[in-house]
Amino acid sequence: MSFPAHHSSDEVYGVVVVGSCMTDLVSFTPRLPKAGETIHGHKFFIGFGGKGANQCIQAARLGAKAAMVSKVGKDSFGDNYIENFKNNGVSTEYVGQTDEASTGVAPITVNDEGQNAIVIIAGANLLLNLEDLEKASRVISCAKVVVCQLEIRPAITLEALKIAHKAGVKTIFNPAPAVADLDPEFYKESDVFCCNETEGAGDSFLGALAFYMAYYPCMELEEMSRRACDIASVSVQSQGTQASYPHRAQLPQELF
Repeated sequence: MSFPAHHSSDEVYGVVVVGSCMTDLVSFTPRLPKAGETIHGHKFFIGFGGKGANQCIQAARLGAKAAMVSKVGKDSFGDNYIENFKNNGVSTEYVGQTDEASTGVAPITVNDEGQNAIVIIAGANLLLNLEDLEKASRVISCAKVVVCQLEIRPAITLEALKIAHKAGVKTIFNPAPAVADLDPEFYKESDVFCCNETEGAGDSFLGALAFYMAYYPCMELEEMSRRACDIASVSVQSQGTQASYPHRAQLPQELF
C-alpha cells in the first residue's frame, strides 16, 4: 500500500506528531543472557518503532492526513525510516536528517516467556531543536490534533504543545517514558493527558484516538476511547510494533 510521498506545506493536516523515530533491533532467545554470557538466539528482525512515529503511522493507516516532525541520522536506518513514512502516506517535509548522531535505535532481547530487555540509544531524537519547531510551526498551528511524548527533549515537547495550544489546536500528550519530575506546564498545555503501560498497543491506541479527535470532533471522548481500544486490541494479535498496526480496510466499518 503506497501513497503520495510529499505534501506541500500549504496543506492542513489532521494529525501532526512531534516526537521520536527508533529502529528496533529485536533478537529472540530462549532466555535473557547473564552478564558476560553469549547465548544463541533463534530469530531476529529489524522493525520501525519510536513512540511518536508509531502513533503517527497508526493515525495515517486509519485515514488521517498526517505529518511527522522528527529527526533521524544520515544513515541507512534514517533513509529507511523516511521511506517507511512515505510508504504509509505520512508527510516527511519536517523529518530532518543529521550527520551529528545516529538514528535512534533500540536493541531488544525477548525470551521464550515474552520477557524483554531493552537498551535505548536516542541518538538524533535528542537533536530535534527549537529551530526545527520554528520551521514546522505553521503545520503545527494549523493541524486539527497535535500529539507529543517524551522520547525527545522534554523542553522541545513542551514548546510544541504550547505552539499548538496557543493556536487553538487540540493536543494529546503521552508522558512516556515516564519521568519523576514532570513540569506542571505539561498539564496546562494538554487537552488529553494519556499514560500507557503497554508500548506498542498504547501507541496504536493514541494514534487511533488522535484520528478520532481530528475527524470525529463531535464524538464523545469515551466513545473515541472505546473505538481506539478496539483498534489497539487488533495490534496485539500480530508480532512487531508498526507491523501489527491495522489499516482502515482491515477493520470493521462500524468503527468509522
